[in-house]
Amino acid sequence: MTKQERAVTTRRDLIRSAAVAFDRYGYAQATLSDISRQAGVSTGALHFHFANKAALAEAVEEDATEALRSVVREAYRSRESALQALTDASHGVLRLLRGNIVFRAGFQLNADFTWESGLDLRREWHTCVRRFVDEAAQEGALVDDVVPGDVTVTIMAVMTGYGLLGREEREWFSQRMLTGFWELLLPRIAAADTVDALVPGGGPVSAA
Repeated sequence: MTKQERAVTTRRDLIRSAAVAFDRYGYAQATLSDISRQAGVSTGALHFHFANKAALAEAVEEDATEALRSVVREAYRSRESALQALTDASHGVLRLLRGNIVFRAGFQLNADFTWESGLDLRREWHTCVRRFVDEAAQEGALVDDVVPGDVTVTIMAVMTGYGLLGREEREWFSQRMLTGFWELLLPRIAAADTVDALVPGGGPVSAA
């Protein structure tokens, strides 16, 4: 392994170690010594890559934001309809919460009152949800009396709840749990001529 490759690997390990600490203890209680020890490097090596804990938190949020954008981009590219793309993207987000510690820590940092960041992961996800819902309305895929803003709020509330509850009980991160939500919601918001084509469990993209 070259020096450059080792540097990239060390940086990645430090970000993951920081994510574990932030997820477990919160920003204020996480320490650089714990982060460096878990990453298997010295504190000096940590400071070579990151000036301080704030720089590590920013790196965690940046990686989490890119993971979110990747999920949304893939759902958008593979879309058959806006509602299906939204369903797929939500499953992708829950999959990241379930299996990607950096993403999960990024979401937690976003709600941590001891940490201030220029990024707002939850707001970005809210914007994505609202865009999909608005596009579904433009496609004529929503029931006439459905208010797009109300649909957006409902989805955000449920997804935020899964994120919080899943910290204590991982079943909340399961595909089955989110599929049940979509099975309940889609027949109530989707127009009659579109609902039968929708897959509440998500399409192939959401399971990737």
